[in-house]
Amino acid sequence: MQPAGAYGAGKAGSVNFDPVAFFTHPRTILRLMSWVFSMVVFSCIVNEGYINIGSERLLCVFNNNADACNYGVTIGVACFLGSIFFLILDVYFPSISSVKDRRRAVLLDLVFSGLASFLWFVGFCFLANQWQSTSPDELPLAQGSDAARATIAFCFFSILSWAVLTLSALRRFLNGSSRNLFTWQHLEPAPSNARATPYPIASGATIVTTNPYQAPPFTETLDPQKLTQQRPMAPAF
Repeated sequence: MQPAGAYGAGKAGSVNFDPVAFFTHPRTILRLMSWVFSMVVFSCIVNEGYINIGSERLLCVFNNNADACNYGVTIGVACFLGSIFFLILDVYFPSISSVKDRRRAVLLDLVFSGLASFLWFVGFCFLANQWQSTSPDELPLAQGSDAARATIAFCFFSILSWAVLTLSALRRFLNGSSRNLFTWQHLEPAPSNARATPYPIASGATIVTTNPYQAPPFTETLDPQKLTQQRPMAPAF
């Protein structure tokens, strides 16, 4: 059995990169899905999320609220770039031998995934509310309506994907913490019948051990009464 350690630090560098196993891993699939969802959201808003009615000024299809479109584009681009970053990090993660660096990577994944899930939830509620408040008169010939519905739908899908990624990162963080994450002892424990030695032992050297609970040889238990009887008496004058 190979030593795993915190986050598999004991196996760092011993496993070659397998593209098939990497891209079929559930976490990689979730990251790719999140990447696609983010791209769909900001692409729909940028391409068809703005309309002009009788003027050159572009208005947001979400109740003419520019903040709604700006929020969707911002969170979409941020999660799009974040998904690419964590995909690259997952590729190099097995080669990281430092337990502290692995802890930082998993903690960063946990914080970013949780924040992204929360921001997507806020965006979904915000865009859905603004779309519900949009009157048909503001969208002649239903311009941008399909893009608006697609944006709201993929915001909801992004909530689910990033929430699952958050749970996955939390499980990795907790499992790493239970394997001596914050100490240098990131290898498997020694067998129960092996003695711990504070210093390295040269090959072929002889180790002499003593049992502190074993009585030393040639030791006689003395009786206090015998000592009193054998004590020499002082001469009487």
